[in-house]
Amino acid sequence: MELLDVYDDLNASVRAYGMFNRTIKITEGEDVKTTSEDRGTHVHTTWQTPVGSLNQITQRVRTETEVSAYTVEHMVKTIKDLKVLEYILRARKVEFDWKAYDAANELLGHRAEPTIFLPRESLQGLIINYMGFETTIYALHDHPIEVERFLEVMEETDDPVYDVVAQSPITIINFGDNLHAETMPPPLFSKYILPYYQMRSAQLHKAGKYTHAHWDGYLRTLLPFARETGLDGLEALTPLPQGDVTLEEIKDALGDELILIDGIPATHFLQQTSYKELEEFTLKVLDMFSPNLILGISDEISPIGDIEKVRLVSQIVADYSI
Repeated sequence: MELLDVYDDLNASVRAYGMFNRTIKITEGEDVKTTSEDRGTHVHTTWQTPVGSLNQITQRVRTETEVSAYTVEHMVKTIKDLKVLEYILRARKVEFDWKAYDAANELLGHRAEPTIFLPRESLQGLIINYMGFETTIYALHDHPIEVERFLEVMEETDDPVYDVVAQSPITIINFGDNLHAETMPPPLFSKYILPYYQMRSAQLHKAGKYTHAHWDGYLRTLLPFARETGLDGLEALTPLPQGDVTLEEIKDALGDELILIDGIPATHFLQQTSYKELEEFTLKVLDMFSPNLILGISDEISPIGDIEKVRLVSQIVADYSI
């Protein structure tokens, strides 16, 4: 089967971020030269600019199902590197690719509502995309003025992306943040992340869009902020036994104002959880959150998960009456 045939066979919808993310084309400035050198298990990437150069190393991980990669050396290593990164970000160009949009729509048909995820915002983006956690936290402590100024630069250089998205036909917008309370605790979240959510959600709401964010780590201390974010929903909130919160705590945080996207722990699709336990948990999620619910796996099924359990959930949903 092709992948979309598998979705059809399981009666599951597609959250097609990857396909529609191609519609937002971000290209480097003309005087930013990017080169990549494949060294087998590692890929070395260099950005050369008139104000300096940056280097990044990613390492490949081969599994039974695919080849993925993670960053082992981030492009920003010292506070001085932020000047080069600022040049790179300010030189980028953003446009909407209508051909990619039409191709994705034609391929997916009824299976999906067009949706994209946007670059991680503010401090979370600095940590994951550019500096790494440890370097960022030390820099924020040792050079707060320089780091906070650069966060403003990130916000400014995000503006063209949001302008293009606001004018696009895509209506469901995701902040792909992968938040985890132990690396983004309440003091940092409330100072840097919360205002960004509020500002960008207001901007996108004016353009007729719906917004949600991807929170997939431990969340007990962040959930109280949920209804302050201005978001329409939260994706990937992971309840016990995989996460650190109960369904009841999630319901209390979201109330009837926010949509829960996902809700079933990925661990329920492993062999140690019975079909009966999965059915009972699925019905509990449906009872607690319907109709403010887009049911799914928090965060995604494991490569060793039981795919037939997805079929079971689809059947439960088909038989469920709101």
